[in-house]
Amino acid sequence: MADSIMSKAATMEIPINSNGDSRTLGEDDGLEQATHWNLDEKDLQQVMVSGPNLNETSIVSGGYGGAAEGIIPTSSIKDLRNKSRGIIPSQSAASRIASQAQQYPAPSMHHSNSNPSMMAEEATRGVAVEKFDSVKKWGINTYKCTKQMFSERFGRGLRTVDLELETQIDLLRDTKSKYESVLRLASALTSHFYNMVQTQQALGDIFADLSQKSPELQDEFGYNAETQKLLCKNGETLLGAINFFVSSVNTLVNKTMEDTLMTIKMYENARLEFDAYRADLEELSAGPRDAGTMVRMEMAQQQYQVQREKYERLRSDVSIKLKFLEENKVKVMHKQLLLFHNAISAYFAGNQQQLEQTLRQFNVKLKPPGSDKPSWLEEQ
Repeated sequence: MADSIMSKAATMEIPINSNGDSRTLGEDDGLEQATHWNLDEKDLQQVMVSGPNLNETSIVSGGYGGAAEGIIPTSSIKDLRNKSRGIIPSQSAASRIASQAQQYPAPSMHHSNSNPSMMAEEATRGVAVEKFDSVKKWGINTYKCTKQMFSERFGRGLRTVDLELETQIDLLRDTKSKYESVLRLASALTSHFYNMVQTQQALGDIFADLSQKSPELQDEFGYNAETQKLLCKNGETLLGAINFFVSSVNTLVNKTMEDTLMTIKMYENARLEFDAYRADLEELSAGPRDAGTMVRMEMAQQQYQVQREKYERLRSDVSIKLKFLEENKVKVMHKQLLLFHNAISAYFAGNQQQLEQTLRQFNVKLKPPGSDKPSWLEEQ
């Protein structure tokens, strides 16, 4: 029976070195020592049972062509020797394998650093999410403001009104409308008067030519030619004054007043948003007080505070701009109305010196004669 057991042990012996090379049976003397020792059948069976498993000869950890450290050899034959000698190993094979696997971890197939394409994809996804959130907020805000606007139009919604500020805004709109009429009529006067000056100049040239070709009417044609040329010169001076008046009024109406009206438009939009979120908060406050409603009420309260601060800030901006606009309007129109009156009076009175003095008083510079005509190079 001992022979059968030894033959069985011999068949189980598969020597493996660190490089995975097989060795001859004679190179390992583990079983030879076991046969020389006087082991009984019970001890030998215990050695065979506690011996290594053939299915767990080695564990290879590594990727593509790892180094020698990646091979974790099992010490089956060494354990068999220690069992036969009665030596208990300090740690089991499983614990040794686990420690060696931790000591020599397998190289990872995936790098921790992100691929540039993956980073670009994540950035694109982030931009898309941000755009979606902005569109969502815009849609909710538009819905609330539209609902509030229709409620106010049909008399079902409450509207925040600042009586003093609303009165000033209405007055500004009415003033702007009237100033636009003044600007339109003054521009028409400039156009008509320019045509009249051009006609006077052409008429003076014809009178001067006839004065040279008609000896019997030379004096009469000469007087009329000088008169028309003088009227033409004074007309060009008056045109300079009227153009300056039109330019100043145009700046006041289409820039200064328009800038204030743009701020007023922003203020009115902020007022509508403020009333919309105020109505939303009041509606939530009148409903049931469950957990979901309390959360929505807290968010509505925060949005209401934001809209309130925006509304008050724009209301203050409108008040300041209306004040400065009124001061600027009085200052500009005082100067321009005096210029217009003095220039028109001096022209139709035939007072050339007074007309020129009026232009010098208001720092109006006239263009030299013929400056509006194109040069001979441009005419080619």
